[in-house]
Amino acid sequence: MVIVSLAVSGNAQNKAPLKLVQTIPLPGLKEGDFDHFAVDIDGHRLFLTAEKNGAVEVFDTNANKLIHTITGLEEPHAILIRKDLKKVFVVDGGAAEIKVYDTNKFKLAGQIKLADDADSYTYDPATKYMYVVNGGRGAKASYSLISVVDTTSSKKLRDIKINSDHVEALALEKSGARMFINITGLDAVGVMDRTQSSLKATWPLPAGDKQNVAMALDEANHRLFVTTRTPPKLIVLDSDTGKVIANLPSAAIVDDMAYDAAQKRIYLAGDEFVDVFEQKSADHYTLLGRAPGAFRAKTALLVPELNRYYLAVPAHGGKDAEVRVFEVVP
Repeated sequence: MVIVSLAVSGNAQNKAPLKLVQTIPLPGLKEGDFDHFAVDIDGHRLFLTAEKNGAVEVFDTNANKLIHTITGLEEPHAILIRKDLKKVFVVDGGAAEIKVYDTNKFKLAGQIKLADDADSYTYDPATKYMYVVNGGRGAKASYSLISVVDTTSSKKLRDIKINSDHVEALALEKSGARMFINITGLDAVGVMDRTQSSLKATWPLPAGDKQNVAMALDEANHRLFVTTRTPPKLIVLDSDTGKVIANLPSAAIVDDMAYDAAQKRIYLAGDEFVDVFEQKSADHYTLLGRAPGAFRAKTALLVPELNRYYLAVPAHGGKDAEVRVFEVVP
């Protein structure tokens, strides 16, 4: 295992490969977290779940302005866009369902029932299946569910039971049938054949590393990236064996992480900072730069096609919520 001890200096902050180009104000939102973004590249639209405000904000990515608000949600967490069907799937944890909207006027077109506290998901573009985390502690259950949802028919196919009351991010490999699962309640990563309903392996995190939340996969180099909140770290695992390759301190409360295979960078959005790590090789990582963030600004999206990085900043301390639009600097 390669342990990297990293002190972040002011010099690192100045070299952050992100340049703020615009801020989109969101007045009127009350204090509370955002959760996840989604982007419709061809439609030039960006979606953001205002989790604690019960709404989805829709932006024009050309003009960088708010163009619509989807209301009538209880606690939206994540969004999937099926442009071929002209539908938007919004995971509404408070309502224990996925709400389906048309992409033209955002009228409600259907609902898919899940357990309480439906939250994060991953998507298989080959089968058009969503794998949605629900149940667990939010549902006052000792176990969690990963529900398999066919987005073509808008139907739930089955539930996969995970024996932990807290599951966070998921990641799918394209070259095989494995699904990686942040089993946060066990401080471990689960590995599952997604055509089956049982774990093939469980990889415990290093002793003392807890609350694994965000996840990303570098399939080409067989590397799995996981963030922990106690203490705040980026942990790099061998995705074949679960061996810890690198272990680096990071920003706190990271909720969204993105891996850019072309630039060999890893972006972590957390409390007060966005950390950008460089992948020098499959086994070696370093902090490339740290960009200033904001209080609990832990929701972000990298869009390589637009050369943009979007950061959601919640309302706090009398300051309005906003979305910061960054240009990715080579």
